[in-house]
Amino acid sequence: MATAKFKKGKDGYYSTNVWDGTYKDNGKKRYKHLRSKKSSKDLERIVKEFEQLRDQRQAMIDSDILFIDYARQWKVLYKESNRANNTNKMYDNVINVHFDSIKYIKLQDIQRSHLQLILNGAKGKPRTQQQIVMTFKQVLHSAVCDRIYSAQSFADIFDNFESISYKAKEKRPLTPDEQRAVFKADFNLMDKIYVYIIYGCGLRCGEALALTEADFDLEAHTVSIDKSHDISDNIPKKKTVKNIQNGERTLPLPDNVFDTISSYIKQLRKDGRKYLFINRDYKPMTKSGFRRMWGRIIKAMQAVSESPIEDLTSHIFRHNYCTNLCYQFPKISIKMIARLVGDSEKVVLEVYNHLMLEKEDSISAVNDALNLEQKVEQPMERKMEQLNEMVS
Repeated sequence: MATAKFKKGKDGYYSTNVWDGTYKDNGKKRYKHLRSKKSSKDLERIVKEFEQLRDQRQAMIDSDILFIDYARQWKVLYKESNRANNTNKMYDNVINVHFDSIKYIKLQDIQRSHLQLILNGAKGKPRTQQQIVMTFKQVLHSAVCDRIYSAQSFADIFDNFESISYKAKEKRPLTPDEQRAVFKADFNLMDKIYVYIIYGCGLRCGEALALTEADFDLEAHTVSIDKSHDISDNIPKKKTVKNIQNGERTLPLPDNVFDTISSYIKQLRKDGRKYLFINRDYKPMTKSGFRRMWGRIIKAMQAVSESPIEDLTSHIFRHNYCTNLCYQFPKISIKMIARLVGDSEKVVLEVYNHLMLEKEDSISAVNDALNLEQKVEQPMERKMEQLNEMVS
């Protein structure tokens, strides 16, 4: 039996460092960290593909490469293998649609006016403009590292470049009527289980759709999250969880949803079914199947809600879960909240810090921390009490 070329690390991944074809300022080679969770053989495949792309890129560096061609090669080499499908589509849209307006411009001839020309073509779309600037900057930074674009030219473009003003739509938790509808609506069983899981565990849509009966420990009242399904191209594709550090996690199943979920899991095991959420053909749920399910869920909730249910998405349930956890601060730490929601502490602070500030009592905290008189007098009072006891 052949010996595996790469060994599995303590983090559960096979990994190695591969020269990316460039050099640091000190003349030493720059390496790219590659890894695979599947097997040593899979990592060998990834390394081989990376080396082929690296060699192709080096061949192009010697020629008068066009900016758009370099951008496409950069995307394949640095972004395609380790980005979610939606992120890859964003890069494809920016490069193939928006960069097309300067498709005949050589990389080394790129100026600030070219970026402005692209932005003018996306006028009135601040989010798209923001993505254009981000991608344009990343591509040129890569070219600087490859020593085929001037660092001074890069600085001339971006040092005084005014950032694009864009504010994402504010996230909201469930309304009181929506929360009541979760437990009053007449869902069919599979729909009810989906709603109960995203309500009680705050899962991302893909994480919930990837769940199998084996992920549940009914004795411990927990569910383990270690995978996700990408349904953006309709057919579900298995992928790793979003956040490497906290993405894989074990969550408690709240008491108010546990009995219903437990009964469903037991029935799945009895029937020999694997996935919780399926299409009519018993295969894992597709994008079109999910749309039908979500339509039924909204309809059932609206039937028992006193107010209109508008713009309700699966992700709002996740935001509701996170919001309610943050309202328990400082009973629960930011670090634990991040673990439960499968995100980094930085993201939790950026999105939910205002909720934690509402829970803080700065006046009491300062008084308790700095009231030295109280700290000194209290022990003295106790000593006097002890002395009196001894005298009496």
